This record gives sequence, structure tokens and C-alpha cells, in this order.
Amino acid sequence: MPTVETVRGAVDVASLGTTLMHEHVFFVGTEYLQNYGKDWWDEEERVADAIERLRSVAARGVRTFVDPTVWGGGRYIPRIQRINEQVPELNIIVASGFYHYTDAPLPFLNRGPGLLLDESPDPLAKEFVRDIAEGVADTGVKAAFLKCAVEHPNPTPGVERVCRAVAYAHRETGAPITVHTNAVEQTGRWVIDLLRSENADLSKVVVGHSGDTGDLDYLMWLADAGALLGMDRFGVDVYRSTPDRVATIVALCERGYASRMVLSHDAMCWIDWFGADFQTLRDQMLPNWHYEHIHDDVLPALRAAGVSEKDIDTMLVDNPRRYFTR
Repeated sequence: MPTVETVRGAVDVASLGTTLMHEHVFFVGTEYLQNYGKDWWDEEERVADAIERLRSVAARGVRTFVDPTVWGGGRYIPRIQRINEQVPELNIIVASGFYHYTDAPLPFLNRGPGLLLDESPDPLAKEFVRDIAEGVADTGVKAAFLKCAVEHPNPTPGVERVCRAVAYAHRETGAPITVHTNAVEQTGRWVIDLLRSENADLSKVVVGHSGDTGDLDYLMWLADAGALLGMDRFGVDVYRSTPDRVATIVALCERGYASRMVLSHDAMCWIDWFGADFQTLRDQMLPNWHYEHIHDDVLPALRAAGVSEKDIDTMLVDNPRRYFTR
């Protein structure tokens, strides 16, 4: 049977079960954390909190937690390994790639095709391949998918380079791709066109944050191209309310697109974009932004609106399994 790599090793894709396709354990700037984080980061406290939160989501029946934290988001595998040891009933799948809205990583600024140190294939792409084929650093944990970001409607050369490096690694390894996109700006159109030009398998591409819009023409265009729609920001109500997100999924299911959607929250135990105030801000401004929101609130709303159990299983179980099957 096909297998997929997790933090605790390879598992049968048939055993992934209910899967949240876009969540983070932590999202931090590691250099900032190392130099300035002592006033608000306590390692033991943060790890204990993460263990508690992941145990809670596992208690809802979630069996797989897909974490697209990559370079640029503070990916640190030893910390995730430590947490997963205490929540063994949960598969955690990690990624390779780079997350930035404008630039490629500085260590590769002068290295690569057409640059000062003209190297081909792109050495950045080769690092992504190594994460998947050999493992991340010396952890022994292999990344199982790839991540890049296209936030702005006119992507910079640095963003394009990262996306093409991700496409190269996808072709070399067969690992699927998830892309942070801006649904309001419809940057998914650019992503699809670029990945198609790179001969990527679009059925192995999640266009992330697609649920931030209710533009059905745009969403059906992405799905008809073959991509999966990441309806993956439930609880981020400042962007779009849960009832509106639910209504979009209902409309797409009615049109036969359940097989083109995956669900998640894009939540995390801690993000340092708000410094020491993250917990307070989340509790006060985004009370639904947590890992349990889909099972506690969204699924009942989908059922009440007429979405079938078959379609719910398709979005939470079948589509993730197919995505990770090579």
C-alpha cells in the first residue's frame, strides 16, 4: 500500500483518517525568538500548551494534522517531534519550501540559474528535494509535501523563483504542493498558470485560503483546472465569517465540487506576529480560531444546510488521502 511520511515515520495513506489539511503548531521567527523572545516565550510552557491543544483535536476524531510550516515560518522539527511523542494518536505531516511574500531566501540570492554563481538546477530546489528524500536537517523526519506563497497579484521574481523551485521538487519527488494564496486578489490564477507551465500535476495542488472568497466563478475555475480548494481558514472571522464560508462550501457541494475541497483552520498554538499579546488577542478578537471549530461548529452547520455525510467524508478523509497518495 502507498505510504506517506509523518513526524513519527511512514504510515499507510489509508490510515490517515479525518485530516485537517492546513494547521500550524507554531509560527515564529526563529532568529527573533533566539535574540528577543525571552520576555514572552517559555519553551516548556509552549510545548505543554501545544500537547494539550493537539490532544483536544485528536479527541474530536482527527487523526492527521498537516502542518505547512516551512522556512520563513520557524519550522523546527525537534520541537514538533517532542510534542508528537506525547500525542501518538495523531499523525503530523510536515513540509518543505519557503514562505515569503516578496523574496527568495538570502543565502540563495546570488546562487542559481542566471545568477552570479550560475547553478542549475536551482540549489534552492535541491534543498527542497533533500528535505523530502533524505529528511529535514539531521532529524530523520522527511517532509511529505511542498509549500510556497503568492500573496500579491503581481508576484516578484523572488516569489516566482520559489514557486518554480517547488515545482521542480514536485516533479523530482512526486510530493504534492500547497500554496498560500490571496483569494480576494485571485492570485490562485497566477499559481495555476505557473504550475501548469512547469508540468505540475494540478490534482496534487491545494490552492490555500480559497475560502476567503465567495466568488464561485473563481473557485470553480481553480477546481476545473484540477486543483484542490483549501477551505482552510475557518475561525479567521476578520477575513470572512463562518456562515459565509459555510455557504460557499454548500454552494460548491450542490454543484458537485466536494471532491475538490479540503477543510482546515490555519490555526496555531502560537504565532509571534502579535508578540506577547497573541493569546489575549485571539481570545478577544478571534474566539473561533482554534483546532476544534470545524468539528464543534462547522460540520453541524454543513449538515443543517444539507451537505451529506458522504460529501463531508470526501472533504475530510478521501481528498487528503488521494492528495498524499503517490
